[in-house]
Amino acid sequence: MSNRKIPRLVVAGLRGGSGKTVVSLSLITLLKNKGLQVSVFKKGPDYIDAGWLARAAEVPCYNLDLFMMSPDQVLKSFAIHSTPPLPSFIKGGSISIIEGNRGLYDGIDEKGSYSSAELAKLVMAPVVLAVDCTKTTSTIAALVLGCQKLDPDIIIGGVVLNRVATVRQEDVIRKAIFSICGIPVLGAIPRLQKDPFPERHMGLVPHQERGGIDESMAAVREIGEKYLDYDGIIKVANSVDKLKLSEESGVKSHELNQKNKLQTHNFSLRIGIIRDSAFQFYYQENFEELEKRGAELVEVSPLKDDRLPDIDALYIGGGFPETHAIALAENTKFKESLHRLIEQGLPVYAECGGLMYLGSNIRMGEKTYPMAGILPVTFRLDKKPQAHGYSLVEVSRANPFFPLRTVLKGHEFHYSRVMDVGERDVTMAFTVKRGRGIRDKKDGMCYKNTFATYTHLHAAGAPEWADGMLKAAKEYKNKKDKMKNQN
Repeated sequence: MSNRKIPRLVVAGLRGGSGKTVVSLSLITLLKNKGLQVSVFKKGPDYIDAGWLARAAEVPCYNLDLFMMSPDQVLKSFAIHSTPPLPSFIKGGSISIIEGNRGLYDGIDEKGSYSSAELAKLVMAPVVLAVDCTKTTSTIAALVLGCQKLDPDIIIGGVVLNRVATVRQEDVIRKAIFSICGIPVLGAIPRLQKDPFPERHMGLVPHQERGGIDESMAAVREIGEKYLDYDGIIKVANSVDKLKLSEESGVKSHELNQKNKLQTHNFSLRIGIIRDSAFQFYYQENFEELEKRGAELVEVSPLKDDRLPDIDALYIGGGFPETHAIALAENTKFKESLHRLIEQGLPVYAECGGLMYLGSNIRMGEKTYPMAGILPVTFRLDKKPQAHGYSLVEVSRANPFFPLRTVLKGHEFHYSRVMDVGERDVTMAFTVKRGRGIRDKKDGMCYKNTFATYTHLHAAGAPEWADGMLKAAKEYKNKKDKMKNQN
């Protein structure tokens, strides 16, 4: 058993939309301004909030999820990524901030399975509740008390009031929480005249698409400085016990000291990553797992590049191809390059938005936009979510990436749906046990060495994903090298 003292806390809410992201970002910028090295985490399958957290902390954000990852995998990731080597100019120490999702106890069932509360217990972190105070006063204390009583093992370290309308309202709530709940109010944010983080159908607008990022960051810095109790928050974060790491978690002392540094610089494989404002839904852990095992990641963009570089495999993550449909449709040179390489056997792995881009068309309203045309699928954007939540799939057919009968845990979140699947030599490799998939409880469309799915996977919880990517890349590279030698 290895123990390590990591100052830490979880920022949670009573519900989704309570303002915990604004609280988290304000807190992160405040801590950084005070000279602390801040490590950031997002609970659950989330890319957009994680992107904003990384932007505020100026370090990668890592996702912790008890459905997609085992408890030991969560502990390992948290321990490794919470202990960066501090540069000489950092004088204030380090702290880890985890932003929860939904309400504190919200999970997939009435027991709150896989909730932010369960994560807080696992990593032994106190919770700071972000509470929306709109049109209420002392009832806030009743809600906070309920959170305290529902599970005595959850430590509610304090409360940050959000969207406070008046000084009197704030005073009443502060007194009620202190007298009824016995915990401090660690900040009170007034109702803002302008939301620094506007939302879209899937939550916040990703920072890659957001204009005025500097203004948004300036806004949360001001909120943190003016309205959060730095000393009180630090006291809560430092009140933790040492993190308990079992031998089963697989955390080695050199990993804690080096924070998952790359084990090799002799890259043998080149894996292309389509990454720009249209495709930005990636887990940092997926990148790092490929790099740790000898892959060089090469970023490419179908918005601005006219062809693919020399690569051994291609990874297309999710995103919002629909908001860039015109530019994607008009870049015919890139699509021709992609099509040519796929016909030559280039391994391509695509998730959600990547799946849509590989299809024939995207329909929005009365307009249709031609995509890459690799897969004979037409997608339509709807106003309501077509799938939203955790997924469970089993590999039921041969494919370029996964062994048969492998069971994978992931998630789906998309507003697109399949309108039409044309006749072409494609197969479906996944049988969907939980979730929706592409059609008829099937997912994972295969064509040659291309694999496209609505299911998002996390490398820590699905090591088979990185295995498959590297295996396919090596086979393709060997094929290329053999052809070069013959010529």
